[in-house]
Amino acid sequence: MENAIPLVLISIFYVLFPAFIIYLTQKYSIIDKIGAALICYGVGILMTLIWAVPENAGGLQEIFLMLTVPLAIPLMLFSMDFIRWLRLAPRTIISLIFIIISVLTATTVGFLIFRDSIPGEAWKVGGMLIGVYTGGTPNLTAIGLGLNASKEIIVLTNTADMLACIPWIFFILLVGQKFMNLFLPKFESAKGKGETAEGDDSLNASDKMDFNDYTDIFKGRIVGPLSLAFLLALVIFATAGGLSMVVPGDYQMAVVMLTITTLGIVSSFIVRIRNIKKTFQLGQYIVVVFCLVVGSMADIEKLFTIALGVVGYTVLVVYGSWIIHMLLSAIFRIDTDTTIITSMAAICSPPFVPVAASALKNKEIVVSGLTTGIIGYAIGNYLGILLAPLLLKIP
Repeated sequence: MENAIPLVLISIFYVLFPAFIIYLTQKYSIIDKIGAALICYGVGILMTLIWAVPENAGGLQEIFLMLTVPLAIPLMLFSMDFIRWLRLAPRTIISLIFIIISVLTATTVGFLIFRDSIPGEAWKVGGMLIGVYTGGTPNLTAIGLGLNASKEIIVLTNTADMLACIPWIFFILLVGQKFMNLFLPKFESAKGKGETAEGDDSLNASDKMDFNDYTDIFKGRIVGPLSLAFLLALVIFATAGGLSMVVPGDYQMAVVMLTITTLGIVSSFIVRIRNIKKTFQLGQYIVVVFCLVVGSMADIEKLFTIALGVVGYTVLVVYGSWIIHMLLSAIFRIDTDTTIITSMAAICSPPFVPVAASALKNKEIVVSGLTTGIIGYAIGNYLGILLAPLLLKIP
């Protein structure tokens, strides 16, 4: 019984601490700019450094790992509008295609360089990196589970992702626009040209919402439908689990992750589901819980000793894909702001889009960035799980 008390306490902390951090992001803009996910990663890592995690917490952490991402993905996909996205300005769609090409290229090159440094699991790391840099953190873990990567590799890759992205984020927010304007066209507003600006007034208020806005989430008019959306996410998870039982064990997690992604997308075509408010925020909250748990599983000493290959691979993909993306944008004359916002949406996920748009002083690109980021969540699992095995075929 005594051994169970620390596990109960840390479970409560895992669930409630992210709510406290999200509350602070609503009150203080500087905390909002850092982001709840990043803060919870850091706090989780700090917990390991000060030995605040019970020694017998491994099983509990794995339960959180297995439950959070499969529930978060459909919730985040429910709000997606595929049809509207297809009508966005061609430059945004082209830029998204370029970032996907860039990530796939950098991942392949990185695999050739680091496959001997990550024996047996380099191709799985490659799949996770494809997913996280076309989608987001949920994709990384979903793909890792789908490819039967070891828990240790999943945690190390998550930690390496955080360490690699932080310097890139600060560079982009502080000097990225000025630097990239040296060789990319400057953004030209579509307003006043008889065209619909990306994210312009033709889009309704709900389309322009801040995905970090949790206002009124506990009010009856929101919490009722949102509870039904959560129940639907549970049904989707259960359905995926049932389908996985009819395939061989090695493919079960891949079936689970691809099924929840597919059913999440299908559900988004149902208008009543898509119009449920705050589904993205609820999914994002679950991801923040996941970030805290993963941070508390990190082994920093191991990250900088036996896991240097994972760190090197991750750094190469982040900065290599960004450079390739810039080169493609320069060749095909895609403007700076569009290039930055699609990079930010893909590499760092949709919650960072409003932060980037604010730094760029450009509101027109917000909706495009958010929507392409959600598309990334949708396609990331397919790309990572289906393309990772191809890396093994490279001589």
